[in-house]
Amino acid sequence: MAALNISIPELLNSERSLLIFLFVNVVLGGGAAALAGKAIASLWRPWWQVILYMLLLAIGVRFIHYAVFGSRFLSLHYYLVDAIVCVSAGLLFYRVERVNQMIRCYKWINERAGALRWRKREGFAAAP
Repeated sequence: MAALNISIPELLNSERSLLIFLFVNVVLGGGAAALAGKAIASLWRPWWQVILYMLLLAIGVRFIHYAVFGSRFLSLHYYLVDAIVCVSAGLLFYRVERVNQMIRCYKWINERAGALRWRKREGFAAAP
């Protein structure tokens, strides 16, 4: 049985450099996705809007690879890698902001149950 000869940097970006991937995808793309996810949550928008905006942001990340590093712009494989990073960061920071909102705005009802969760306070009963 033949072994696969694929390296992780080659799987992540066409420049075959882990540093370029970390800088462009994680720092630039992930940072922009985190800010966008927080902004969408702060406007009380639904979570699925994060996915739509992050798919557009992934096109921008792909363009940075193309314009700065001479990578292929139209590559489904590398676009999907960029989109996974952007959507993951966007949804994570959306959830963090939503938990903070629920604790901050409804502190008499909710309490923190972890970094990504909240729960109703003990002894709180809904009105009849």
